[in-house]
Amino acid sequence: MASVNEELSEHAHHAQEPFDKRVAVTMAIIAALLAIVSVAAHIDTTEELLAQQKASDQWAYYQAKDIRRYDSEIAQDFLKALKSDSTEERLKHYGDNAAKYDRDRAEIQNTAREFEAERDVKGRQALRLEAGEVFLEIGIVFASLAILTKRALGWYGSILTAGAGAVIALTALALH
Repeated sequence: MASVNEELSEHAHHAQEPFDKRVAVTMAIIAALLAIVSVAAHIDTTEELLAQQKASDQWAYYQAKDIRRYDSEIAQDFLKALKSDSTEERLKHYGDNAAKYDRDRAEIQNTAREFEAERDVKGRQALRLEAGEVFLEIGIVFASLAILTKRALGWYGSILTAGAGAVIALTALALH
């Protein structure tokens, strides 16, 4: 029982050392940054997936409009082949439909490309945030090693590595 109390007392004494306190505070700051960057990376990844889904929906809508346009063209061809008095009115109707679907397709295509561009930006942002996450995690590892080895070099390494991770993560904000 005495050895357990002695060991706890010794660990408590080491925890009171200024170096350990500084490294522990550094670890807490790095961990907070890591949490923020991790959440931001997850948000961007989710937004990337949503933009991809929106783009896919637009392309499906584009295809549906293309099918309708093609159906109108077939109807026109069929009516031209029949050539009766009432076919002129129907020809105009289907011709107008085909033109409308063509215009709609162009708008849908532009919207789909906008969603794809948004997806690409979110993907690049998420990648930067995830790379920053890795460096922040390595910073925590270096800080842990600094506490274990009582070496300032490990602590400085943790600060530099975490700083690099924070900078990499911040560059995600510059991507548009």
